[in-house]
Amino acid sequence: MTDLDLYDPDAGEVLVETARDRAISAQTWLLAAADSRDLALTEWQTATVALLRLGGLFSAVRIRRAVVHAAVETDDPELVSGVLANLLDGPVFADQANGNYYVLVPVSTGQRAEWLDRRFEGHAECLGRATFLGVPRTDVADPEVSFCHWVVPMHGPGDLCSPDNVAVLVTAGRNKLLRETALDVR
Repeated sequence: MTDLDLYDPDAGEVLVETARDRAISAQTWLLAAADSRDLALTEWQTATVALLRLGGLFSAVRIRRAVVHAAVETDDPELVSGVLANLLDGPVFADQANGNYYVLVPVSTGQRAEWLDRRFEGHAECLGRATFLGVPRTDVADPEVSFCHWVVPMHGPGDLCSPDNVAVLVTAGRNKLLRETALDVR
């Protein structure tokens, strides 16, 4: 493919976006969840993590590291990333400081039965309105660069995970941990 293949002279547009373009578009979209766009940009530049308000554009499901690793049957970072990318097909970041994964989901996720009846209590929690979350800059994917980094990057604005797929992941991990605990008790 040549540069000419990427340009449609009739439309006057580039036909392919670069990963950098998508990351910038996703970052601009995420900034709409900040109380102060300027402060969030400063936080991303200085600390690679900015506090964003959940419940407007998106919510997040916080999942304990042990649950994710049990569900995907590995703790190898590259394998975890690959499995989560295939299963969830949406953005996920890890916070090494608190040992959790955060999956970005639609705002309506918290109204689903599994979250209302607290089915996953102790294993995962849906975070929504009135919650602030430290979200990494969209280009931070290396755990050596920041304690908080993308495991599955955003593909663009509004890119969110399917609540059904998140529930499948959490159910699988929780059930495996519960079985292991039951075997340990015997």
